[in-house]
Amino acid sequence: MAMFIHIGGDTMVALDDIIGIFPIRVQQEPAVQKLLERLEREERTQTVDVGEAKSMVLTDRAAYFSPISSATLKRRASILETSERIEFR
Repeated sequence: MAMFIHIGGDTMVALDDIIGIFPIRVQQEPAVQKLLERLEREERTQTVDVGEAKSMVLTDRAAYFSPISSATLKRRASILETSERIEFR
């Protein structure tokens, strides 16, 4: 069963598709800048809601800029991963 995480606005991402969740300051790193330039050229970046972006969610399809902090998104993902392992009877 696919689990989804809400990353802001109307955007949900499948937990299995997430490569990483990073604080927004990571985009200042040279390697990340290069990746983002390529993704922007390919139109594979998306701002998911109005307001200041606080985190970047990277999937194999796109980079999403979210107004939700990376700590909050990681906590949500952790809760979902834990609940997926629990058997309900």
